[in-house]
Amino acid sequence: MSLETYQYQQTFELETGKHLQNLQIGYHTYGTLNKERDNVIWVCHALTANSDVLDWWKGLFGENDYYCPSKYFIVCANIIGSAYGTTSPLSDNPATGQPFYLTFPDYTIRDLIKAHQLLADHLGIGQIHTVIGGSLGGQQAMEWGIMEPERIKNLILIATNARHSPWGIAFNESQRLTLSADQTFYENRPDAGAKGLKAARSIALLSYRGYKTYSVTQQEQSDELGNYRAASYQNYQGQKLVNRFNAFSYWYLTKLMDSHNVGRGRHGVEKALSQIKARTLVIGIKSDVLFPIEEQQYLFRHIPKAALAEIDSFYGHDGFLIETEILTNIISSFFKTDVKGKIIDLQQTA
Repeated sequence: MSLETYQYQQTFELETGKHLQNLQIGYHTYGTLNKERDNVIWVCHALTANSDVLDWWKGLFGENDYYCPSKYFIVCANIIGSAYGTTSPLSDNPATGQPFYLTFPDYTIRDLIKAHQLLADHLGIGQIHTVIGGSLGGQQAMEWGIMEPERIKNLILIATNARHSPWGIAFNESQRLTLSADQTFYENRPDAGAKGLKAARSIALLSYRGYKTYSVTQQEQSDELGNYRAASYQNYQGQKLVNRFNAFSYWYLTKLMDSHNVGRGRHGVEKALSQIKARTLVIGIKSDVLFPIEEQQYLFRHIPKAALAEIDSFYGHDGFLIETEILTNIISSFFKTDVKGKIIDLQQTA
């Protein structure tokens, strides 16, 4: 399926009180909405992903995978500020006719859900069978479960948290410091800040994997000085993001993640989580240094109808994208388990 676009004709008000005119939402759909209209799977993507979930979550989404288009109507929307079809810092500001760049308004996770809600209404979707997401995607899914508890039947929250941690914010601020240290970042051109973006991605990678991952995958094969594999890997991955993304979107998306706090204006995090009515599967990765397992255990304790699975993965935080066979087994078990009125502990290891 190709990228589709929905254009919201009215003024879109952000949580900050600022506004976006002519909000455009890029999205992909796969499969067909059935007669009962109860087969919708809504995927919330992570930081620099796009809406083509069959491309980046292979093994979990695909014709031969658990979430197959022949059975489900799968929707994935590109988030505000991203580089893949939705209004972003590189979009034209209607007031000036020029791209926003660093004048793009600040926004929050809740604004992403408001956009998802608009798109769901546009597509004629009422109740959603499952909203699923990992990392920033999990933060979105959680917010939606709180904002519209009657609309969401099931939630799957992977490697995520109820409020972005000081640790996570520190990682994001370190990345923004590298962006701002690149003097070109303040130039109004789409490729500005490329060196800073490359360095920012290098920092991020350290939180996505871990000591053991690097020790195995980037171990030196000789005793020669220089040209170290780990150094080459950081450079390669940094440039790979530069080739497909932009520094302005990265700046705003990291700030977006920092804004995540389900308790804001809701009498605290625990009160907010208690409002979730969906059957909820929480999956944590024991080796995740960015979203430690304690954060998923916290969700498990405070979401009323929740089940928990803990994965031992070699890949750290990135395990939510890679361990698709294990995720399939866990999700399959969850939908065979009655979690109504009680908490079930589903332990799975890789």
